[in-house]
Order: sequence, then structure tokens, then C-alpha cells
Amino acid sequence: MSETSDLKKPLSHFSDYFEEFRRNLIHVVIGFLVIFVGLVPFANKIYNAIALPLQAKLPANAHMIATDITSTFVAPIKLVFFVTLIILFPFIFYKLYVFLKHALYLKERKIFFFFFPSSIVLFYSGIALGYFFILPAVLGFFIGVSPDSVTPMTDIQQYLLFCIKFFFVLGLIFQVPLVIMITVYWGLVDIETIQKNRPYIFIFCFFIAMFVTPPDILSMAIGGTMIYLLFEIGLLFSRILSQSNYRN
Repeated sequence: MSETSDLKKPLSHFSDYFEEFRRNLIHVVIGFLVIFVGLVPFANKIYNAIALPLQAKLPANAHMIATDITSTFVAPIKLVFFVTLIILFPFIFYKLYVFLKHALYLKERKIFFFFFPSSIVLFYSGIALGYFFILPAVLGFFIGVSPDSVTPMTDIQQYLLFCIKFFFVLGLIFQVPLVIMITVYWGLVDIETIQKNRPYIFIFCFFIAMFVTPPDILSMAIGGTMIYLLFEIGLLFSRILSQSNYRN
């Protein structure tokens, strides 16, 4: 069977594509609004949950503060917006597939269904690991190095911004295995070349860790090791895909 026959019935006119895009976009917006509105009543509880790692590390006489009169309302709502997007990611990717499937061959659809769900799982895994293990360690370091004359009083908006950036970076770092697999799968680089440059990749992993971990040797060592292990996982699965002739 030719690849052309694998195609779904194509959309014939630009107006058909636009209508399909508009319909899927409406579905995404409705899904976002439903989740967002459903989470708003729990905004403070959700913020309290993300603040737990910090509160557990603060000294007994320290607490979080709001430097703006609107912060106590705006910060939890911003967090609900961010959480809604995270929850909606699988649905967004599904709707993206629905829109693109008319232009995809059967083989390409299978690839889409492998790589995109894997990306979502890895992203969630990075956030979960960050929340339960890495964030407490990072906060413990920064609070631990505070001068005795300084009592940490973190602004709730600044802490939220820090957490969003932190989780986003971790989610991207956890895409490393998938990036390796994609570059090998599409022939952008072969496994032998990657293996030959392992020493440079090892150093680069620790270089990246310098910017995403606290500036102490132990944290950088743990971060660099984690990134390198993710690289090795991606390389391992790339070998498996190559040996199974996945591209054929």
C-alpha cells in the first residue's frame, strides 16, 4: 500500500483548513475555561501547596509576605492559569494532531503518537521531580546561606515567578532523551558520532547544570549527573529504535 493511500481524506480548500483550525481552537479555549473556572475556587489551596517546600525551609520567625495589595489575589490566580495550561497540555497536543492528521501519512501519525505523548510524560516527570526533591534542596541552600542578620521574607509573587521558571526549565531538561531520539531518528546525527563526542557532552551537561542549580558543588554535581543520565537514556532508546528498524 502506498503512502498516499495512508492519507485521510484531505481538506480541499483553505477555508476547510481554517474552519478545522477554528473548531479545534474553540475546543481548546472551552477546555481551558472549564478547567480554569473549576480550579479558581481552590486557588489559595493550590498556592499553599506550591508554597509548602518554602515554608518547610523558612526559619520559625519567618513567613511569606505580599508587597502589593493585589498580590494575595493575583498570585494564586496566576498559578491557577499556569496549572490549567499544564493540565491541558495533553488535550492541546491531541487537538494539534486532529488538525494535522490530514497532512500526515500513517507512519508519521505513529511517530506523532509516540513522540508527543512521551514529551508530555517527560515534562510532567520533570515537574514532579522538581517539586518533591529538587526544589526543597534548592530552597534549603539559598535560605541556609542567608546571613544571620537577615530573616528571609519572600514575596509571594516573586516566589511564584521563581517556581514557574524553575519547573519550566526542569520540564525542558527532561526532554533531553526525546531530543536525542529525534535527532537520531531523522538522521541529523548518527549514534556513532554521539558516542564519539561523549566526553564533550558530559562536560556540557555540567555546564548546563551551573545555570539551573544552586552555586554549590554538590548541587551542580547532582544536576549535571541527572542531565547526563537523561542523555544516556535517550541514547539507549535511540539504539533500540535503530536496531528494530523503526524507520522502516
